[in-house]
Amino acid sequence: MKKFRKIFYLLLIVILICGACFRIDKNPQVNTLSSTELEEIEENFSVYHIPSTIQISGVDYRLSHSPIGKYGGQIITSTIGEGPKTFNPWTAKDATSAQIGEMLYDSLLETNPVTGDVIPKLAKEYKISDDKKTYTIMLREGLRWSDGKLITANDVVFTWNEIILAGFGNTSLRDSVLIDGEYPKVSKIDDYTIEFKIKKPFSPFLRFVGTQIAPKHIFEPVVKKGKRYFDSYLGTTMNPKDIVSSGAFLLEEYVPAQRVVFERNPNYYTIDEAKNKLPYLEKYVILIVGDLNNELLKFEAGELDVVSVRGKDLPRFKAKEKKSDFKIYNLGPNTGTMFLAFNLNSRKDKNGNYYVDPIKLKWFNDKNFRAAIDYAIDRKAMVSNILNNVAQPLFTSESLSSIYLNENIAGGHEKDIEYAKNLLKESGFYLDNKGYLRDKDGNEVEFDLYTNAGQTEREAAGVMVKEDLRHLGIKINFKPIEFNSLVSKMMSTSDWDMVLMGLTGNPLEPHTGLNVWNSKGHLHLFNMRFATDTYDDILPWEEKIDDIFEKGAFESEFEKRKVYYDEYQQIIYDERPIIYLYSPLTITAVRNKVKNLYPTSLGGTLHNIEQLYIEE
Repeated sequence: MKKFRKIFYLLLIVILICGACFRIDKNPQVNTLSSTELEEIEENFSVYHIPSTIQISGVDYRLSHSPIGKYGGQIITSTIGEGPKTFNPWTAKDATSAQIGEMLYDSLLETNPVTGDVIPKLAKEYKISDDKKTYTIMLREGLRWSDGKLITANDVVFTWNEIILAGFGNTSLRDSVLIDGEYPKVSKIDDYTIEFKIKKPFSPFLRFVGTQIAPKHIFEPVVKKGKRYFDSYLGTTMNPKDIVSSGAFLLEEYVPAQRVVFERNPNYYTIDEAKNKLPYLEKYVILIVGDLNNELLKFEAGELDVVSVRGKDLPRFKAKEKKSDFKIYNLGPNTGTMFLAFNLNSRKDKNGNYYVDPIKLKWFNDKNFRAAIDYAIDRKAMVSNILNNVAQPLFTSESLSSIYLNENIAGGHEKDIEYAKNLLKESGFYLDNKGYLRDKDGNEVEFDLYTNAGQTEREAAGVMVKEDLRHLGIKINFKPIEFNSLVSKMMSTSDWDMVLMGLTGNPLEPHTGLNVWNSKGHLHLFNMRFATDTYDDILPWEEKIDDIFEKGAFESEFEKRKVYYDEYQQIIYDERPIIYLYSPLTITAVRNKVKNLYPTSLGGTLHNIEQLYIEE
C-alpha cells in the first residue's frame, strides 16, 4: 500500500503541474493477507474514457465511449443508518442525503475519476481568463429538466445568487468562496453562457464553480417563502413524482428505514456510440441496513450487488472470490479520515451556561492532556484487530491519498504510555490509590466518548480507545448513539466531550476542508461557534490556520501551496484538537454481472453509473 500511495501521489502532482456489538479478544487470531495477496486484488485505474460532446438535433449530448450495453436490470447497493433526512442537496448534512441529492441534481462540472482534472458535465466547456479572475461556463444546449423545461443559464445564475450566495441551506459553499471579503459576481451572458468574476486569483474556485444546479422555476417560489421553508422543502415525505431533477435517475420510491428506489431518466443527456440514450439500468436501489454486519450478510445472501469489504472480512471474501459470482477491487487509500475530536468550546450558551463542563474544559484545553491521549492510543493494534492490516495508522489531517500530505509527519509516532504519563504529571495529574487519574484539584478524570451506532468499525475502535485510556487511569463512558442525535449534539447543542467519527476529504484540494479548519467554519467541530457566540476568543493556532488557508487558496503554484498546507498539518499534529487514528484501503466487492465497471480511487466504484449495464 505504501508503494501504491507514493505512485499515486507522484502521478497526481504531474497532473496538477501539467455498527453491532463487537468484541475484541485479548489474543485475536487474525487471518492477515500478505502484501502479495493485497497486490493481487485488482487495482483498475485504466481503460475508462471520458465522455466527449456531440450535437444531435440541437442537443449537446455527452457521448459515452464505453462498450455498448443493454437496457434493463437494476443495481442494488446499501447505506448504513436510518436513511436520508432530506432530498434537498442544498440543506443536506449527512452522507446519505447528500448522495441522493447528487443523484437527483447534476453538477456543472465534475472530477475526472482517473486523473482528478476538472471536466464538464452539465457544462459543455469552460474558460478561465489569463488573469484568472473570470470563469466562463458554456452550458450544453437543449438539455431539459425531468418536467421538460429547458436547463439554461437562468437556472445557474439563480442557484448561485438566490440559493448559495443568499445563504440558503448549508452555507459551507458560500463561506468557501468568500474571497477577500467579497463573493463571486455571477451573471448571465446569454441563454447558455454564465460568467463568474472573482476579486483575485483563487486556486480552488473552479472546483466550487462546478456545483449542482437547481431548477429556477421550481425553487424560486420556495426561496421567496424564506429560509425556514427552504430548509423543509424536499423533505422525505414529499411525493417523489413531484421532484423535478436533472440526474440520470429519478426518485421513484422511498420507504423509510427500508429502501430508496430510483428509476431510469428516459431523457438523460448521455448517449452511447450507437446513439442510444443512457442510462442502461432500469432501476438503482439503495437498501437501508442497520449496520455493517447486516450489510455483509445481505451481500452474501445475494441481496446486494456492491459492498464495501472491511479488513477483517477480506480474507474470507478473497477465499470465496474464485468460486463465487463477484470480484474484489482495491481502490487504494481511503480519501477520508477517522479521528477522535475534543470539545474545546469554552463559551457559554444564550442562557449563560457553559456548553461543556468547566472541569472537563480544563482537561481538554490542556495541550499535555491531549498529547497524552494521543500517545496512549495503539493505532497499530486498531489496524490489526479491526482492519486486519488492510489500512495504515493515520496521524495527519490530510488523508494518505492526498497530494498535499505532509510526509514529514505522516509516519507519526509509536504508542508510549510512559511518555503519556509524564505529560500528565507535568500538568498536575496524578493517580489515586485506586489507580484512577485525578487532576491537580482532585477531580477524577471521567468523560463521555460518542460515535454513531451501527458503524461496527467505529464501535470497535471506541472500545479500544476506552481500553487504551484505562492504562492512564482515565474512565471513558463509551456511548454509540443514533447518527442524527450525534449530529445534533455536535452541531446544535455542543453537548459532548469527545467524539470518534470520520469525514470525507478531497485528496486534490485541501480548501474543500475550509469549513472544518476555519475558526468560523460550520464544521469546526472541536471549537464550534454558534450564531450567538462571539469570535473574540480565537486561539492563536486557530488564527494561524485561518491565515494559512487564506494564503494557500490565493497561491497558484502547487509547490508553494504545499508549503502552506504542510504547515497547517503540522499545527494540527502539534496541538491535537483532533487525534487521527487510521486510514483504510477502500476495498469493494461487485457482482460479475455488472458490466462497464471502472472503479477508481477518485471516482469510487459506481462513478459511471449511467454507463453500467447488467449481463446475467
